[in-house]
Amino acid sequence: MRGAKGIQFKLGQGAQTVAVGALTGLFAGTVVTLFNVLVTMTEEFARGYFGYIADHPAFIPLLFLALFSGGIVIGGVLRFLPMLRGSGFAQTEGATSGRLRFKWYRDITSMFAASLFTIFMGLSAGAEGPSVFIGGACGSGVSDLLRRDPTVRRYQITGGACAGLAIGLNAPLTGIIFAYEEAHKRFTPEVFVCSFTSVIFAVVVRNLLRGAMGLSVGAFLPTVSLPADAGLIFCLFALGAALVVSLVGVGFYRLLLLVKRLFSRITFWKNMGKCTIPFLLAGAFGLVTVLYMGSGEELISMLGSGGEPVSVFGAPLIASLFIVLLLKFIATAVNTGAELPCCASIPMLAMGAILGRLLAMLFGKMGMDPAFTDALMVLCMVTFFTSVVKAPITGIIMTVELTWNFSFLLPAVVCSAIAYLVGDVFHTMPLYEKLLEGILEEQGEEGEKVEARVRVLADAPAAERTVRDVLWPFSALVKGVEREGHSFAPTGETVLKEGDILLIEGTPVEREEFLRALSSTAGELLPASAEAPPAEPSSEEPPADEPSSEEPPKDDP
Repeated sequence: MRGAKGIQFKLGQGAQTVAVGALTGLFAGTVVTLFNVLVTMTEEFARGYFGYIADHPAFIPLLFLALFSGGIVIGGVLRFLPMLRGSGFAQTEGATSGRLRFKWYRDITSMFAASLFTIFMGLSAGAEGPSVFIGGACGSGVSDLLRRDPTVRRYQITGGACAGLAIGLNAPLTGIIFAYEEAHKRFTPEVFVCSFTSVIFAVVVRNLLRGAMGLSVGAFLPTVSLPADAGLIFCLFALGAALVVSLVGVGFYRLLLLVKRLFSRITFWKNMGKCTIPFLLAGAFGLVTVLYMGSGEELISMLGSGGEPVSVFGAPLIASLFIVLLLKFIATAVNTGAELPCCASIPMLAMGAILGRLLAMLFGKMGMDPAFTDALMVLCMVTFFTSVVKAPITGIIMTVELTWNFSFLLPAVVCSAIAYLVGDVFHTMPLYEKLLEGILEEQGEEGEKVEARVRVLADAPAAERTVRDVLWPFSALVKGVEREGHSFAPTGETVLKEGDILLIEGTPVEREEFLRALSSTAGELLPASAEAPPAEPSSEEPPADEPSSEEPPKDDP
């Protein structure tokens, strides 16, 4: 059967993709659900013992000794397992593109334990990044056990990562969108089918397991709604809040990168000593207020109109909010800079919620109806997230899923657009792409140039597809096509036919892996000694359905 614009999706390939996606979803759903349940229990336990120590100051020295030792332990783990350094998003994006490689059995267990340990020690940390990492590693594990080729492994890592994010946020559509906006930044049928199937099976497993444990399976913010009488005045307040929060988000983005550069210069105790800094800060901040601790879900619930007032040392609400916001800012920046195995996404949403509540208090004095407080908080959450991460579609869909209220769709689109434009004005990059660049630079691995000639076979995924729609190995560039005696330079819209001979260049770290991926994607590798057809305009016209070779390539991967 044939889809739009020449894409042919063969039944056999589709059935295999669904099958591996289902297996990935079952595996990732089970592991990530158990991980998130334990994260919730660990956060509650950490708040409990911090509250006890705050009431019994004699134990404070013992607390800081334990935190210092915990920092050394995590520093040692990161030294020997560098794949764990960071939130989990950046490493998983590197694995989906083929630039990084999971050792799934080791990475799953180590990230599971290390992330739980940081939360147990009272750090402000979210579970969604490690959930994505664990899910992606589960996908890699299923691929290795089934002995799938490198291209299918990338599909399964993507599916597992999407399943992990869907479970971590209880947001299935957000998990699927991750495949296109963050992991691959393109659409292919296999990516869609594998991510969709993995997410569906993982969410079913999650709901069954949580139901069996007597836990809720509902929405993240089920009580938030946008009043029906929201008019022009509220829209103006929302636009003003989006602009302010976007500027704060850009400042926070710069702070993250600055702190990361500062931490890169701290090398005492073979780089293990720098991990003690966020652990000791966690002790100090946790004794100030336990509201700082954990991912921030409980804090967001408290800030809503149905929550309990937030107070730090009996201070007024506005002062308490500023204190908690400052602590979240510092802690999240330091945790990211030290590359601890914890995520900043939910803490960023919590910071956006605090900013929204503060702005609602200000706008209330300017005439805004207090009934719009919750709605303004939600819009500030998506604005802050988008301004830092620069993933507007993910932010929009996440807003709708977290509230289960489609009335937020249009305001979220507008606020996300403002956040994205402000980021462009200040030349910010997507946060996780920037962090991935840092990981790859530290590895210091640059591949040598590889040229390959591949004949497209009828049953290859690339057959009857445009160059743009094929999931090529990372760094692969289709330089030329030879077809029926004609040689021409393709564009992204060129449809590849059975029998085409492709000239492909790349700079992979692993040559053999690159060639295997090309073979599984396009077809038959031809001998390297054969001369490749020049990617020059031929004297004859190319076939009618091909673009003229007089134009330079535009959208080659």
